[in-house]
Amino acid sequence: MDERTVPGERRRGIALSAVLRFVDIAVDALAGAREEVDALNVYPVPDGDTGTNMYLTVVAARDAIRTALGEHADHPDDAGAADGPLAALARGALLGARGNSGVILSEMLGAAARRIAAARPDERNAVVMAEALQEASSASYAAVGEPVEGTMLTVMRAAAEAGTTTATDPEARTSDVLTAAAAAAREALGHTPEQLEVLAQAGVVDAGGRGVSVILDAAETVLTGRRPIPVTAPLGSHVIPVPHVEHASDELSADGPAYEVMYLLDTDDDRAPRLREQLGELGDSVVVVGRDGLWNVHVHTDDVGAAIELGLGIGRPYRIRVTHFAEQIAAQTAAQEQPAPLAGRRVVAVAAGPGLAELFEEAGAEVVRGGPGRRPSTGELLEAITACGAREVVVLPNDEPTIRAALAAASTAEADHGNRGLRVAVIPTHTQVQGLAAVAVHEPGRAFDQDVTEMTATARHVRHGAVTIAARQAMTMAGPCEPGDALGVIAGDFAVVGDDLGSVALVVLDRLLAAGGELVTIVSGVDGEGLAERASAWVEEFHPHVDVVVYDGGQERYPLLMSVE
Repeated sequence: MDERTVPGERRRGIALSAVLRFVDIAVDALAGAREEVDALNVYPVPDGDTGTNMYLTVVAARDAIRTALGEHADHPDDAGAADGPLAALARGALLGARGNSGVILSEMLGAAARRIAAARPDERNAVVMAEALQEASSASYAAVGEPVEGTMLTVMRAAAEAGTTTATDPEARTSDVLTAAAAAAREALGHTPEQLEVLAQAGVVDAGGRGVSVILDAAETVLTGRRPIPVTAPLGSHVIPVPHVEHASDELSADGPAYEVMYLLDTDDDRAPRLREQLGELGDSVVVVGRDGLWNVHVHTDDVGAAIELGLGIGRPYRIRVTHFAEQIAAQTAAQEQPAPLAGRRVVAVAAGPGLAELFEEAGAEVVRGGPGRRPSTGELLEAITACGAREVVVLPNDEPTIRAALAAASTAEADHGNRGLRVAVIPTHTQVQGLAAVAVHEPGRAFDQDVTEMTATARHVRHGAVTIAARQAMTMAGPCEPGDALGVIAGDFAVVGDDLGSVALVVLDRLLAAGGELVTIVSGVDGEGLAERASAWVEEFHPHVDVVVYDGGQERYPLLMSVE
């Protein structure tokens, strides 16, 4: 029997547009519930960051799938095969996962995305979704060293079981599966204090379970149109009765581990299970998730060195994060009781190469390393914003896909430190040269709004271009291109196709200068030194009235970046 169709659902697989709407709504819902979930956080450690960690994990997943969709982000169903964007979502969640809850959530999202991507044309979408929920639950249990009931694992399992039962009805739709799953999650969440003594003593439901419930509510909303009622509302089907948190202890267990250790690990997949066992001997809250040679490792332990050495013994650990729970909780308490004063204004800029980083630093900016293939996460940008200690912060993403991450980091920073007067403005700079132009007119002595306005106007008025090498066959605005062709980029679009980078660079410059200009900025990237000299000489010969400055940016993929002001 043909499956009835609903918005966002296709006969042949779950639409990418539905997946994208889900992550967008999930990000918004977790942003609204973040403080509530943080306040519920008493297990496994009362460090008050579960909501923030889950929020940042989903933001990373959202940013990754949007980056993978590229120009199709506004019309994702036109992107063709879904497996690439869904794989990007899974990888983005894995790379951006923070904390115990975030790492477990990344495995849930990854498992669900892989099942959706593997759907066959002859499968009903309701069955695919039910199995995606089931695989998310199974994968999360398998990832945890010692699963504990009364946590987000329990809530997800209840949702998966309800979804599976609903999908057995041949008339069931995907919306029916998600409605049943979300309702089961809310019910299971209400029972978590009965399963975990520490929750009962504190008078709260499980924080991670609450986050899972919020996410499933978002999934239901995508297909039914019913938006979750705000968590502070007294009535409504999406509201879980959560007791007021006033008895939760801020004290750590005397015999509990003192540190949280997290790192990404490049290693063979067959070594991960043994690592999970070894970490279980060192501490608790062990979560090891990943695949295809990339793993996210999490453990609570007293022996930080041993936890890292286990990773070194089987691969390459990096992005190592060590948190001392007592210091973290003391800092949170001190911030709430007597926040450190914020003062001054700083610029946070994303730099795509070492030379560009030096240029931004010389201009007084805090630099976050980025660029194609290594774009910063929302968490990295958030740390840069909060670490600079300024009352007013201007963020220059300098890359279109990074703008969303910057906006999420800015809103999170203001929500966390709004009581301290923090203001954050993101200037939507799409290129490095726009960022350089903006920081050049930055003036801390001006009023904040005026400074942001001047920097924004300057960035927008910059005409920018670049040259690169085509990596694959494609159709561009300038016609077809083959791998190895020289491509000229103007205002973010491929506008010139040729066989010589230098010649293409001159065409780009000629078009940028067609409307006039007073200053040309040329930023040389990897293998771009000779190109920069040729471009500079051309400007001096054919536009002698125009000033030219050349910088060694060191960026990859784009041998030359150019701008005209």
